[in-house]
Amino acid sequence: MSLPRSVRFNYDDFLLFPEDGKRHEIIDGDHFITPSPNTQHQRISFRLSAAFADFLTTHRLGEVFAAPYDVVLSDEDIVEPDLLFISAARAAIITEKNIQGPPDLVVEILSVGTRKIDEVVKRKLYERYGVREYWIVDPELEGIKIYRLTDQGYVRTAELAREANDTLSTPLLPGFQALLAEIFE
Repeated sequence: MSLPRSVRFNYDDFLLFPEDGKRHEIIDGDHFITPSPNTQHQRISFRLSAAFADFLTTHRLGEVFAAPYDVVLSDEDIVEPDLLFISAARAAIITEKNIQGPPDLVVEILSVGTRKIDEVVKRKLYERYGVREYWIVDPELEGIKIYRLTDQGYVRTAELAREANDTLSTPLLPGFQALLAEIFE
């Protein structure tokens, strides 16, 4: 028998968390704290952001954003994905302060201590809220797992690897391509 939780955090609590260089998120009312990312994580994030930005400058299909940027899925589910894409058709969820609803694409880059949260907790959260595509980037293995939303939930549609000389693409951004060798350079 489990006891009911005495504290459930919400968006009002989230706004009171300190700006301490750590990532604060609330998932199902629970507070998660992640240390700031390491150098390798930052490099991968920058390269992916640049690839998206270069593509979206020419193909005006939407906008990409990088952490820290709040995504409010509900009053008790507030996350800060490493990268996210909002299609032009869904631009109304972009506000001055945050994103109000599920992005079309979320990218999480694994760090020490975030593997279980990113691969299990957040994957289930993003699936539940209807994020159309979820990428898990693994700097250690130099690979990317791609999950796409179907009527049955998330299905892993690709597992790409630098060593296989794979190219990253998505139907959400027709024509977008990024070589994993360049992302993990």
